[in-house]
Amino acid sequence: MSKRPRTATGSWFKRPAPWDIYGYDQEVRRLFVVTRVHGPAWDDNKQLESQYLWPEHAAFMDDLTAKGFVLLGGPYEDGREALLIIDASDEAAIRETLARDPWTPSGHLETGAVRPWSVRLEANEYR
Repeated sequence: MSKRPRTATGSWFKRPAPWDIYGYDQEVRRLFVVTRVHGPAWDDNKQLESQYLWPEHAAFMDDLTAKGFVLLGGPYEDGREALLIIDASDEAAIRETLARDPWTPSGHLETGAVRPWSVRLEANEYR
């Protein structure tokens, strides 16, 4: 199995595969699944792009994506929550970073669940 480069946060690690009787190790990528939910300032009568501070929020999220912190993200179809796949060292780093999103202090978004996720299946284009 080829070695994958470590990310800036070192999220690639090796864990023995319990089903592997030959002693090979399987590489496992550790990321975080994060839920962002509407806060009290969210206006249900406005579209996403019409919310107060939309350009600032969008620029902030684009920057996090360009830096490799946010790998995937977007709202669920009902628009009430968003899901983010994040590459970070720990939950504290995630909460600290998302607290700088202009929509956090404005009350438009709150960070909900932050859950570690071990990636076992991954298409080649995401490696």
